[in-house]
Amino acid sequence: MTAVAFDYTAPTTLDGVLRALDAPGRTVTPLAGGQSLVPLLTHRQIRPDAVVDLNTVAGLTGIDIGPDRVRIGAMTRLRDVERHRALAAALPVLASAAACVAHPHIRVRSTLGGSLCHAAPAAEMPTVAVALGAGVVLRSARGVRSVPAARFATGAGTTVRAPDEVVTEVVFPRTGELAWTFTELCTRGSTGYPVAGVCLGLRVGDGLVRAARVVASGCGPLPLRLPGVEAALVDRAVTGPHPGLIAAVIAETTGGRGPEDQEYRAEVAGVLLTRALAARADEEGR
Repeated sequence: MTAVAFDYTAPTTLDGVLRALDAPGRTVTPLAGGQSLVPLLTHRQIRPDAVVDLNTVAGLTGIDIGPDRVRIGAMTRLRDVERHRALAAALPVLASAAACVAHPHIRVRSTLGGSLCHAAPAAEMPTVAVALGAGVVLRSARGVRSVPAARFATGAGTTVRAPDEVVTEVVFPRTGELAWTFTELCTRGSTGYPVAGVCLGLRVGDGLVRAARVVASGCGPLPLRLPGVEAALVDRAVTGPHPGLIAAVIAETTGGRGPEDQEYRAEVAGVLLTRALAARADEEGR
């Protein structure tokens, strides 16, 4: 199968992109890395009137590390996120999560903004963005706005991005309060598509968990923060044991809409969380 016919344009400026997207009555789709969009076009799961290629636009890439936040351009490739040494020192969980995405051939083309806009329920970068409290910056001819990553995706494959908007950057706060871990289970095969994942942030003092943040992926239509699980971890020894933790994850992630194998994925997330806690306990014991 091949894509339906569509108009194609490749602006070199952001203003050119915004003019192309501002097309009432037409379906216009931005093209970032194309790793998700091209298969959707080929299988005619989407049928746009026009595609706007962002790859020739100046100013949409780059990693800027400040004292209190990290700004990453929406068109920055995940391979660059993975291999950026200063970023690995400032927010190591971003680099480690990027390294989990598929394989190097995919990461060379995939972009941070494209991953967030594709909004796959088990995708790595949306999960970490929600966990870290990132802000997604969108621009249109009408102006600029920033949306919390936790409210950017509205379901599997859907976001709050308006048709005339483009994501320009993602801003990650650097509070230093929590130490982060990302872990996931993937299917076997060339792409290793994620089944479920967990992003865990912990602040530990005197061997006890003083603060926790837990976001699970793959268990529902979008990444889920688990405040009940977080509360259960606080004031308990990081070395465990943590009885009932897997059951708590299942209970908190299976209440809404989700995949047919949602309970299995939730159990996987619970196991991943216990492993992440054990790894953190090992680090505390060194």
